[in-house]
Amino acid sequence: MLQRDFRVILGRMSRDGHGHGHRHGHGHGHGHGHGHGHGHGHRRGRRLPHVLRPHSHGTAEKVDSALESSAQGLRALWISLAGLGATTVLQAVVVAFTGSVALLGDTLHNAADALTAVPLGIAFILGRRPPTRRYTYGYGRAEDLAGVVIVLAIAASALAAGYAALHRLAHPQPVEHLGAVAGAAVVGFIGNELVARYRIRVGRRIGSAALVADGLHARTDGFASLAVLLGAGGIALGAPWADPVVGLLITVAILVILWQTALEVGRRIMDAVDPALVDQAEAALAATPGVLAVGDVRLRWVGHRLRAECDVVVDPASTVVRAHQVAVDAEHNLMHALPRLAGAVVHPDPEPRDGEDHHAPLAAHRPVRR
Repeated sequence: MLQRDFRVILGRMSRDGHGHGHRHGHGHGHGHGHGHGHGHGHRRGRRLPHVLRPHSHGTAEKVDSALESSAQGLRALWISLAGLGATTVLQAVVVAFTGSVALLGDTLHNAADALTAVPLGIAFILGRRPPTRRYTYGYGRAEDLAGVVIVLAIAASALAAGYAALHRLAHPQPVEHLGAVAGAAVVGFIGNELVARYRIRVGRRIGSAALVADGLHARTDGFASLAVLLGAGGIALGAPWADPVVGLLITVAILVILWQTALEVGRRIMDAVDPALVDQAEAALAATPGVLAVGDVRLRWVGHRLRAECDVVVDPASTVVRAHQVAVDAEHNLMHALPRLAGAVVHPDPEPRDGEDHHAPLAAHRPVRR
């Protein structure tokens, strides 16, 4: 069930969302209140001078959208930090007078989970900084680094849970005040589940894989709290081995989440995208008047925003101005097809005739695509 939930959440995350972060300044009459722009480049890495009109496509609006999504992420982190902090304090009080080692482990686990808000918070703050001459794409990749930290935290949780379970099997210990232990376990589960739902919902809305991963981490901690509850029930029924056995089962569940989270974070680092996004981009480009064919389409996530590089084929008899306009229209369509698109480079290629290859001089410099 957890694996299915993870795939559904990340699939929706790639498609959901509103707010266009576009660059260009001409307006539209469809009520979106945004300008769109082209940002398309040319093979020599330089742009033609925009002598006809200064296409800026709403730079302020793009920045506002990025700041808004980062602000939502920060708000989710601080609220969840407060919730988990309160849960941890309550559990620590119960540990002090019950002597429950299992509950102590769960308390430390919840404290560690709350602290994962720190790297994510730093990532969201960095992501709000504008691009520089060194970091020309901005600082959105900090979220991917935070995702790596979260993966390591989940791995540490799995190791801690497994070790505690094995140690309890080898060295059984009496637990007092089972009712208080069970109550603290229920509080731990409820607190973690509420935080998990909130983080996942906000992460999906703003397109942050790291925040979704952190929400899934909180969910695993909730199941660890349930393990404490079941273990306490087993002890009450005269089966002291129930607590460590359930702990081992929870360790397996954490390892499953670890694999799924590591896979998704790794895909983000490797610039993987949902193939359905590529299909949407190709369809939007192909539907643009003046586009005769669609060439390469490359998408990548930078934090929780998409960047695109695309080639389109245009009439070789087109003027430079006409080809430029087709590229602008193509990017405009992309902006609507992919709401999380922060910017695109659309390169117009003249349609080849009689076997003509307009990029022949570059053939020897390009890697072979498989």
